[in-house]
Amino acid sequence: MSKLFEYSGSEDFCPGSSMYTNPKDSSLFLSLPHHVDLYFPPRKRSRITAPFLFGSKANVSIDILPDECLFEIFRRLPGGKERSVCASVSKKWLMLLSTISCHELKSEDEAASKEAEDIEIESDGYLSRRLEGKNATDLRLAATAVGTASRGGLGKLMIRGNNQISKVTDLGLKAISRGCQSLRALSLWNLSSIGDEGLCEIAKVSFQLEKLDLCKCPAVSDKAVIEIARNCRKLTDITIDSCARIGNESMRAIGQYCPKLKSIVIKDCSLVGDQGIASLLSLNTCALNKVKLQALNISDVSLAVIGHYGKAVTDLALTDLKNLSEKGFWVMGNGHGLQKLKSFTISSCNGVTDMGLESVGKGTPNLKHFYLRKCSFLSDNGLVAFTKAARSLECLQLEECHRITQFGFFGVLLNCSTNLKALSLISCLGIKDISSELPIQVSSGSLRSLTLRSCHGFGNRNLALLGKLCPRLQNVDFSGLVGIDSCGFLAWLQNCQSGLVKINVSGCVNLTDKVVSSIIKRHGWTLEMLNLNGCRKITDAILTSIANNCPLLSDLDVSKCSITDSGIAALSRSTQLNLQIFSVSSCSFVSDKSLADLIKLGETLMGLNIQHCNAISSSTVDLLVGQLWRCDVLS
Repeated sequence: MSKLFEYSGSEDFCPGSSMYTNPKDSSLFLSLPHHVDLYFPPRKRSRITAPFLFGSKANVSIDILPDECLFEIFRRLPGGKERSVCASVSKKWLMLLSTISCHELKSEDEAASKEAEDIEIESDGYLSRRLEGKNATDLRLAATAVGTASRGGLGKLMIRGNNQISKVTDLGLKAISRGCQSLRALSLWNLSSIGDEGLCEIAKVSFQLEKLDLCKCPAVSDKAVIEIARNCRKLTDITIDSCARIGNESMRAIGQYCPKLKSIVIKDCSLVGDQGIASLLSLNTCALNKVKLQALNISDVSLAVIGHYGKAVTDLALTDLKNLSEKGFWVMGNGHGLQKLKSFTISSCNGVTDMGLESVGKGTPNLKHFYLRKCSFLSDNGLVAFTKAARSLECLQLEECHRITQFGFFGVLLNCSTNLKALSLISCLGIKDISSELPIQVSSGSLRSLTLRSCHGFGNRNLALLGKLCPRLQNVDFSGLVGIDSCGFLAWLQNCQSGLVKINVSGCVNLTDKVVSSIIKRHGWTLEMLNLNGCRKITDAILTSIANNCPLLSDLDVSKCSITDSGIAALSRSTQLNLQIFSVSSCSFVSDKSLADLIKLGETLMGLNIQHCNAISSSTVDLLVGQLWRCDVLS
């Protein structure tokens, strides 16, 4: 025995870490009965790498065991709680546990198996995890995989990296693939270190995957997307944003292998062209109902394909597509394939002209919502022609279309169908005040909601004519109409027949107490929202009128108005007011004296904005926050 311990160790020995190429080979660790005799052929002993002393105390670590031994120990643990505890011992144990697949954790104990089965049924595979910034690391992913494996597996996973070095790699995704095979939704954002390898591993086992979101993953290529499309046949929702290595081959695979796909968003992928869009649409014509294309190198060919094969498309968005022309929109409208289209958005596409837009209106008989933004070549004639053609249109919104004038605006009101319920013009600088009266043949009595925001040329005559054309308006947004004064508002109010529900006149600097008092007198009984932000001529008299005449008002904004403590007191004395949102931001005359009144109003408030009220001290703010515990106080 003494010679045994005097061995110098000059001969070769097996290393102490791993003796076998495959540590998961369970045949190397057989459980044999005690009566079986074993014959061990002569071989060299394994060198012990940790201190091995007799007759004295020593700190012997379990880490001296080879990975094969630890693997067999871990896979025989009775439940997920025990494995989670072991995973918190060290990084080595955590990473080793994350390499064990779900099917390798099956226990021979029937009770343990039944318990695991019950947990999986109860959780239904919809556990959710979200890792962001510095918390998004491979170790966190490994811990997530180990911790959720025994509870039915992870159902939804979102990983958002930062602009610095990404700490999530393919190693972390591999851990997820082994422990979370019931994954249904996967979202990867801003991860520069993620490549094809990790996603391919997930594709091999995540057959239940329904939603995939890849954003700013520059190392992910067609290889990974094709593998996912081939294996994950239940995909219904795909978003690919700013992935420079994903191109036409991915689009073809998605169209070919994802028959249940309902929604796809492709944004800023330079390798995606007409060929990819054509393959995607032509191979999937039955289920795909939502398509959004943005900042792609596609031409009129793609529009022609959409117009012909988009038979199931109900929601279409085209944004920042610089290569489209008038011809493409004309062909798309005449393709007769967009019969089911209900919502259409076009933004920053120079190819939108009068002729193309009229063709789109004729080719989309069921279109209900249409949104145009930054279409600089569209004029009044094209807009009116589209309105005449699109007879099912319910909502029309135009933003920064500067060739649209007041004649186009009133042309829409005079020629629209009775289905049009909402009209919105935002920052359309071509609109000016009319110089003479327009002949009025019929009024647009169907319109219920109107937004004219930051159209600075819209004046009093326009507003008076609007009242005659649209007498049944209920929701209006006139914010930023600096050309309107009391005369225009009073002329408009004379023709308002229905009760106004929501009014936004923020930034209308010429608005006075007389106009608002008239609004409250005529429509106070139906008014639910009133925004007077920036109307500096509004005083406490309006708050007194509101307190006595607006029982349904729930949202009031008097920021930057000439409001004082007396106005706040008048509101608090009301027995019928039921305010939920109240803003007095930048009201310099509201002071600490309003503390008791604000606390009383806070009995119903859900939100209170007292930002930039310089006369309210910090101690008063602290008291408000303490008293109004159910209210969100902005200070």
